[in-house]
Amino acid sequence: QVQLVESGGGLVQPGGSLRLSCAASGSIGGSHVMGWYRQTPGQQREVVATITSDGNTNYADSVKGRFTISRENDKNTVYLQMNNLKPEDTAAYYCNIRTVNWSAFHWGQGTQVTVSS
Repeated sequence: QVQLVESGGGLVQPGGSLRLSCAASGSIGGSHVMGWYRQTPGQQREVVATITSDGNTNYADSVKGRFTISRENDKNTVYLQMNNLKPEDTAAYYCNIRTVNWSAFHWGQGTQVTVSS
């Protein structure tokens, strides 16, 4: 069983930075994708950024140039560096690990990011 533990959320002023971390225990096996998603009340969860097991990344258009996803395979940890944060980035952020075809997937418990002056 895979467990994901997130950390690093909090309150930050517009223009500030935060780094989210997600440590995975266990293994989903084979090629997989780790990613960050976010959700606000009443809205669907949306993808923020993903990174494959061989390091290929993808970003939502709204965060390109401001957020960077990275991973340390030896620590089974994925990071999300968020710079130049905007109020519209306020959301609960969830870590995810999945197989390429979503046949198996796991979510973290979520960490709140609030961008406000």
